[in-house]
Order: sequence, then structure tokens, then C-alpha cells
Amino acid sequence: MLKEKLLEDLKNSMKTKNELRKNVVQMVRAAILQVEKDKHIELTDEQIIEIMAKEAKKRKDSITDYEKGGRQDLVEKINEEIKIIEEYLPKQLSKEEVKGIVAEVIKEVGATSIKDMGNVMKAAKEKIGAASDGRTINEAVKELLN
Repeated sequence: MLKEKLLEDLKNSMKTKNELRKNVVQMVRAAILQVEKDKHIELTDEQIIEIMAKEAKKRKDSITDYEKGGRQDLVEKINEEIKIIEEYLPKQLSKEEVKGIVAEVIKEVGATSIKDMGNVMKAAKEKIGAASDGRTINEAVKELLN
């Protein structure tokens, strides 16, 4: 299970004194535990992957702010954190692969215009899961429905 792998990686990063990896794994584990406590449930690997994808997205979104502020040191640190998180995520699909899946979804849903975007996005996100971020899916849907 993914939770056990995270715990094992946390122990290994502490033994090897890899501070960045230890901190990232701890932050991810804290986010997972928070959701489990709030909802009083045991998360599945799929749900854990969703949380990890959100953590990666948070970091990707913060990069532009750090770049605007001229903080290249923080940009590099955040990029390293993203790389660590992505090790646990499924392989990310290319834009072309996402477009192909979205095209299939458009046919399945019977979408004909941009008005159907909500239905297409919902179905595409279910089909793609954490293998691509919402922004890439959104761009593909807009491009194919216009």
C-alpha cells in the first residue's frame, strides 16, 4: 500500500539524512492523515494519489509567485519537491495523449459545443484521474470543442 511505502521512504530519508525528501514525505503524510481524521475513514491508494496530485499542484501554482518575486532559490526547491511527489504519482500523460482521451470522451458524451464543457470535463477527469492535471484537460477540451 502507498501509505506503507511513504512510511518506509520517510525512515530511509531520515537514515540517509535527506532533509528535503524527509520534509516532503512528512508533508504528504500529514495531508493524508488530516483527511483521514476529518472524514473518519481509511484512504485507498487512489484517494492518496489524488491528495498527492493536489500537493504537487499547490507547489506548481506557487512557482509563478516565487518567480515574480525573484526567488530562484525557492523555485528550485519547489521543483525538487514536485519531482519527489511525482515519483509516487502515475506516469503523467502527454498533451497529445490527453487530447486523444478527451476526443473519445466527447464522442461518448455526445458533446457538440463549448456549452457541453462541464459534462466533458467531468467524464474526462474520471477517465484520466491523476495521470494529468485539470489545466491540461481543460485546455484539450476547449481546443476540441471550439
